[in-house]
Amino acid sequence: MDIITFQSVWTVTVFACFIGIVWWAFGKNRKSRFEDDANLVFADEAETSSKEQGVTK
Repeated sequence: MDIITFQSVWTVTVFACFIGIVWWAFGKNRKSRFEDDANLVFADEAETSSKEQGVTK
């Protein structure tokens, strides 16, 4: 097994992993979880009061 064969096998392996990650990320059963995680930043704003925002002197 020479280096060119090893590099070819490695390239195909990395490409297959990339396709697997893309398939996992864009799967339909994960869409609702990703949308919930994306809106998590905005959920915290409604819970804070005006006293907690900013620095008081």
